[in-house]
Amino acid sequence: MIGVTENLASIRDSVAFCATEAGRQPDAVKLLAVSKKQPVSKILDAANAGQRDFGENFVQEGLEKIAKTQGNNLIWHFIGHLQNNKTRVVAENFDWVHTIDKLKTAERLSKQRPEALGPLNICLQINVDNEVDKSGIPIDSLPDLAAACAELPNIALRGLMCLPAIRAEFDEQRLPFARLRELAGQLRDNGVMTDTLSMGMSGDYRAAIFEGATVVRIGTALFGERNKS
Repeated sequence: MIGVTENLASIRDSVAFCATEAGRQPDAVKLLAVSKKQPVSKILDAANAGQRDFGENFVQEGLEKIAKTQGNNLIWHFIGHLQNNKTRVVAENFDWVHTIDKLKTAERLSKQRPEALGPLNICLQINVDNEVDKSGIPIDSLPDLAAACAELPNIALRGLMCLPAIRAEFDEQRLPFARLRELAGQLRDNGVMTDTLSMGMSGDYRAAIFEGATVVRIGTALFGERNKS
């Protein structure tokens, strides 16, 4: 049976190949290992093979894994919907939050982030397809939210994140990612500098890389099927 180490090597090769094919440097794209509902043993397998960035969708599960992997020099990203009553523990334990869609949430994280840890990296989640059942801000709300977040202490606005509707064809997959890239460019034109586009998962990361993704979020292709319990 192919394990995490072999999957990781294959995915790294694929990401590097896609970046080169898109005319980009292979190291311009970071692999974020989505470890939700995966056992700690698989996280450690990936860590022992050199993987450093891991993403969790659920606060309590993430906190337990952070505690069990201390000493491995891992970087933890929160990539789920963040409720206001969970901001303190996220601010105190995670390195990144990819899913900011309210100024109030960013303000709480800013206030609750221990200064000794340095700024908490955040991305603003954009609802690029205007899906009613999906988190993220509408596109027209981005300029004001980005400008406000950029002024908050103890957090660093790093960029944008999206989770678009599923599309089967490569050219169609590229469309929402191209839109996110354009939005980041518009922010830069208005003086809000960012360096991160968190976009693309197991089924569409190649299209995301072609449109400038700097972080791709890969879960089942790396770890296998998730624990359903």
